[in-house]
Amino acid sequence: MKAMIMAAGVGSRLMPLTKDTPKPMVPMANRPLMENIVELLGRHHFKEVIANLHHQGESISGHFDDGHDFGLKLLYSPEEKLLGTAGGVKKCEWFLDETFVVISGDALTDMNLSELLAQHRKRGALATIALKEVVNVEQFGVVLTAGDGRISKFQEKPARKEAFSHQANTGIYVFEPEIFKYIPAAQFYDFGSQLFPRLVEMGAPFYAVSVQDYWCDVGNIETYRQAHVDVLQGRVAMEPGGIVQEEGNGQSRVLLGEGVELGDEVKFQGHIVIGRGCRIGSGTIIKDTVIWEQSDIGPASVLKDCTIGRQCKIGSGTIVRPGTVMGSGCKVPGNSILGPSQGL
Repeated sequence: MKAMIMAAGVGSRLMPLTKDTPKPMVPMANRPLMENIVELLGRHHFKEVIANLHHQGESISGHFDDGHDFGLKLLYSPEEKLLGTAGGVKKCEWFLDETFVVISGDALTDMNLSELLAQHRKRGALATIALKEVVNVEQFGVVLTAGDGRISKFQEKPARKEAFSHQANTGIYVFEPEIFKYIPAAQFYDFGSQLFPRLVEMGAPFYAVSVQDYWCDVGNIETYRQAHVDVLQGRVAMEPGGIVQEEGNGQSRVLLGEGVELGDEVKFQGHIVIGRGCRIGSGTIIKDTVIWEQSDIGPASVLKDCTIGRQCKIGSGTIVRPGTVMGSGCKVPGNSILGPSQGL
């Protein structure tokens, strides 16, 4: 079976973390986020996969290479100029010559893709969308369906008061190759705002499947950190990079990457992820924080509810306030006080 991974996005809502790292390569539980998608496809017997690339695409292709280490064949479709979601898929028409799945490379999910395919085929669908119920609809396309699952309305990123549904488009689709008849070539074209409304208007066999599996759109800092909590709580089938240990009679869960060095009397609170090769100084307190690889946290520092990029150096006695996000490579002198107002 064949699939396409959408991996060309810039990830602007995760800035500054994505300044030097393409969104699909952002660490999730100490592993590149897209590894979860590649392994999910492998578990459901997809053997040939293509990924579109744009922002720092060489980082993605350099990591995954030809896919051999993940048990599948992985090809790439570079986009010098972004073509949109549907336009990017259209560019791969030469490859996607049978029933195929499209999936975002920057989501965290353990969705049963085999069941999604089975539902698609059972209904004789041209296109099928996987849906997940959400509370906040503003960042998603929402869908209204008839009793047989056929999509009757599609509404792209509505205001909360105007939304006619809380069934969100997950960005995971099944298509027949005939879908390419409705996507213009060599131009920007979008699934949510252009193709899907057109399919509804045509009365095409366009269906939705509501799923109960775990799915998180890792679209901003808040959801990025929540996804880490979900991994540490075992809510999603994903193998983290490192060892998860409990602290304080189970009150805290900490993921320690390979080669982490901890000083004396380091205290953990809540859910913490510490990347490979980090050094945490003695007497430091860390609460509900994600720290990328190779960062150095000086002694007697306090980090709460924050996100720290790779290869950062924080001097001793520094307080990092809730909501702080530090891009990779930042250096902070000792006894500093950092907060969102500093723009770090």
